[in-house]
Amino acid sequence: MTEVRPFVRSDRDQLTRLANAHIAAVMPGWTVPVATVLAQLEHQPGEYIVDPWVIDRATFVGIERERLVAAAHVLRYADEDRVSEDYRNAGDMAWLVCWPQHLEAGRAVRDAALARLGVWNVRIQYADGLLPTRATYGVSDAWPHVGRLYEEAGFDAEGGQTEVQFAGSVDGVPAPGDPPVPGLKLERAVGPWGTEFRAMLDGEIVGILEVDDDLTRGGSQLGLSGWADVANHTVRDDLQGRGIGSWLFAHGVAWLRLGGTTRLLVYTVENDHFERSARYYRRFGLAPINRTTRGWKRMGASTPGPTSTATSEDRSSST
Repeated sequence: MTEVRPFVRSDRDQLTRLANAHIAAVMPGWTVPVATVLAQLEHQPGEYIVDPWVIDRATFVGIERERLVAAAHVLRYADEDRVSEDYRNAGDMAWLVCWPQHLEAGRAVRDAALARLGVWNVRIQYADGLLPTRATYGVSDAWPHVGRLYEEAGFDAEGGQTEVQFAGSVDGVPAPGDPPVPGLKLERAVGPWGTEFRAMLDGEIVGILEVDDDLTRGGSQLGLSGWADVANHTVRDDLQGRGIGSWLFAHGVAWLRLGGTTRLLVYTVENDHFERSARYYRRFGLAPINRTTRGWKRMGASTPGPTSTATSEDRSSST
């Protein structure tokens, strides 16, 4: 028999263990401390665009024989002009986790969370897997039990998107060579998410690589030490295929190595250009490590999911 109740502070260690089990199934060696999990229950510090729109939060846990075996975290967004249309008066099951052998507890916690969304009388209900790391969002293929719980409740990801994360050692990335295009120059600057490398030609930006070299968030998440991610990688359409992207990538990785980065994470959308992107990153020794689906909403809803609105954690890669 599952006891479902609101989260209390004494649940923090078991909840963190359960969250880290789901995180580790996505990225090897990644863990977050108790403080990071507790902070997420109060606010999403990385989501500086959408988090200020949240007006209610609730966390439910499922207990069996004094063990926490399931949990869910739900949000309610304000019905105000300052909130984007997709999020206005929306409810969001930010994440739902359970031990796979305790699916009944997962269902009980899910239903309690959905009941709270019903009490809030939200316009539309979204679902995600937004645990407190850079790589855990959507519903990972490594979490089939979570996807099953969402689907049983009437959520689907039609209209959303699937992303594949590539990861690996930076050892396979060669040192940057000469500019591949005459007159091409490199600039380094502060970007929206990290350090931005710009390919400049005739005074114009023709390519960008942006990297975040501190996934530990100032040392608060030491389980992510040594990792960096690519926040943005683009080259102007008319100059693609001339080596500018690879040249930028090599410069970015050389910079990351200097700071002690040993492993790299990049994000690709599973679309018509996916195979080209996959070949590109495989050349540098990166391999697909996770596949995740975003944009879950309750079936029958008529408005688009939140993936149509940019958040502070969105990434893009194009070569």
